[in-house]
Amino acid sequence: MTDLMDGSPATGSADGAGLAGAAVLAATAAAARSGVRIVELVGLEPLHEVQALFDSIWHPAPDNRPVTVELMRAMAKAGNPLTGAYDGTRLVGASVGFFAAPAGTALHSHVTGVARSAQRRSIGRALKLHQRAWALERGITRISWTFDPLVRRNAWFNLGRLAASPLEYLPDFYGRMADTINGNDSSDRLLASWALDSEAVIRAVAGEPPQVDLTALRAAGAVDVVAPGPDGGPVITAAPPGVPLLVAVPPDVEALRLSDPDLAAAWRLAVRDALGGGARVRGFAQEGWYVVEAPGGPTL
Repeated sequence: MTDLMDGSPATGSADGAGLAGAAVLAATAAAARSGVRIVELVGLEPLHEVQALFDSIWHPAPDNRPVTVELMRAMAKAGNPLTGAYDGTRLVGASVGFFAAPAGTALHSHVTGVARSAQRRSIGRALKLHQRAWALERGITRISWTFDPLVRRNAWFNLGRLAASPLEYLPDFYGRMADTINGNDSSDRLLASWALDSEAVIRAVAGEPPQVDLTALRAAGAVDVVAPGPDGGPVITAAPPGVPLLVAVPPDVEALRLSDPDLAAAWRLAVRDALGGGARVRGFAQEGWYVVEAPGGPTL
């Protein structure tokens, strides 16, 4: 293992170098607050640790691991970022990414996971800020990834705390995943793009995430088109044309998949209908609502 911030060339301009330097400081501070040391992973032993960590999180079928040691080995040799978060000598988090198009300007972050015993310490945020610093040091200004739009905490983390922007709704993107987190649910995903040098992201990294005022939106005419009903399922309301839409997600869809798979599936279909089909997701309220610009409606 080697320290990730290894003095690699920063972006070509003075402004880029300054942004990269600030990103390194922010990542270092985030790791310190989380009580972890984040490093770039090399060699087989830490990659086996990553696979064991991911197995303990997702409990996948043997033939459906999020990523294999062999693939990670090849990716690391090709220069892609594989990072681990260590609490002492114990691996408690890891992130696997690879270069993406357009060449030389983008990364795709394929999978990031944190051990359940180490959650609620903002280790995931520390890993993402470290990934951002790694990218900016190399002139890369955009990172994309996918996430399950039904998982409320992930939606707020990605679109709120990190200020990533939703790009595309992807129905059943991976097919059936056969693990304990996704269960038998369809693997719908929202594709997010993180503009590393944007003002919104810089503010979010500094602890000022974008805020969504649901009361003000409703007062301005926004309509709840998917809302939680008395039985915990989704209540769907047709919206008049040309108004912003608000789309709720369940408080804990992973628990719901275990207790009531049919109700979880109903949420999947309701949110898919609301977020797909050309609607543009503009943000996510911490209370658990997507803000959506309907096709043909006003720009939010």
